[in-house]
Amino acid sequence: MLIYQVLTRLWRSGKMSGFDQASFDYLRSLGVSHVWYTGIIRHSVGRPYVKGNLGSPYSIIDYYDVNPYLADNPDCRMAEFEDLVRRTHEAGLKVIIDFVPNHVSPEYSDSHGGIKTLHRCDYDWTDTDKIDYGCPDNWDRLLAITRFWASKGVDGFRCDMAELVPLDFWRYLILGSKQTYPNLEFIAEVYETGSYDRFIYTGGFDYLYDKSGLYDTLREMVSGSGQAWDITGVWQKLGPLQPHMLNFLENHDEQRLASPWFAGSAQKGYSALAVSALFYPCPFMLYFGQELGEGAHDGAAGRTSIFDDQRHIDPLAPLSEAQQKVLEVYRRVLNLREELSGADNFDLCYFQKAALGFDMRRHFAFMRHDGQHTVVVFANFSDKPASACLRIPPEAPRAFGSEVMAEAGPWDFTILKK
Repeated sequence: MLIYQVLTRLWRSGKMSGFDQASFDYLRSLGVSHVWYTGIIRHSVGRPYVKGNLGSPYSIIDYYDVNPYLADNPDCRMAEFEDLVRRTHEAGLKVIIDFVPNHVSPEYSDSHGGIKTLHRCDYDWTDTDKIDYGCPDNWDRLLAITRFWASKGVDGFRCDMAELVPLDFWRYLILGSKQTYPNLEFIAEVYETGSYDRFIYTGGFDYLYDKSGLYDTLREMVSGSGQAWDITGVWQKLGPLQPHMLNFLENHDEQRLASPWFAGSAQKGYSALAVSALFYPCPFMLYFGQELGEGAHDGAAGRTSIFDDQRHIDPLAPLSEAQQKVLEVYRRVLNLREELSGADNFDLCYFQKAALGFDMRRHFAFMRHDGQHTVVVFANFSDKPASACLRIPPEAPRAFGSEVMAEAGPWDFTILKK
């Protein structure tokens, strides 16, 4: 699974019609399998409490409607959304939208009974009103919402702030949704690593963000404060949960990888990209423009704003030479990822303590293997070129023999294939 998250109102024309055949051909060229259309469901706009000049996609004002500004003809917006789903499916891709169970707009209203709220907000989300889970009717109404969008052809939901609602609700919602639509996929935004198993085994989620695990670890590596052996620790801690993790380096909440607040350039993020996308056969996510080195220089502290209508991103427009080079690297990694979708992984780092040139703090090496391919990836989290004689443990596949030389430039990686 390769998810491409896109803030719909900032993609090309800013309309759902902007996702044309050329757009889907581009996404398929990256190996994308799912498109997460962020900001489809109608949210508060033009109210005194909204943030930015358009408002947050997470301040939903009617769960049964589509944002009018996304449609060429606002009166036909639901039909245009249904056509977007049809085009996505015809391109061989699946559709993900947000499900926001913790809060709605303070002025939420729908024609299906509404949702009872507690008339307060969490944190500084002053454009929201928290949903009351002590009201049994809300559970049924929220289940009806997921079924409504599934009936429109939606294939899955990214579930916002899943830890802020009762775990029993998730089991009720996911089981109830899958009774009618068994192939629906549910992805949880969670942050407490100690709760991962409960959200998978009790809550019923298919996948979880691994923000507090691999993302945070790689961010520390890129900043120079982390140690490469911490990557091994994240993998070992997850154990059988690893296939349920969604790896990423960007999303709408996090700073852009190439922004001055994170790596500072797309190139400094290449080693992190290789590990996040290739180390283990689990889902991976791109945030639109990441593959071009988008730095969000017009955003807020390195983030592409979800509150404002700002510069649109059009990967189909003429690209600069720098953008083309970044895209080539991403395509190489993502195409290999697709080739290795069913391959086993072997962490090689534990066997490198005596390896010539290998720095356990700044280098990471692993192997992927299936019946057709054996690949060694060497990632250099250092501002100096690296050259190491990697030792292959006896229990690993022997396609490379007992040793293999690997070199990588600063903050880069190398891929060796047999």
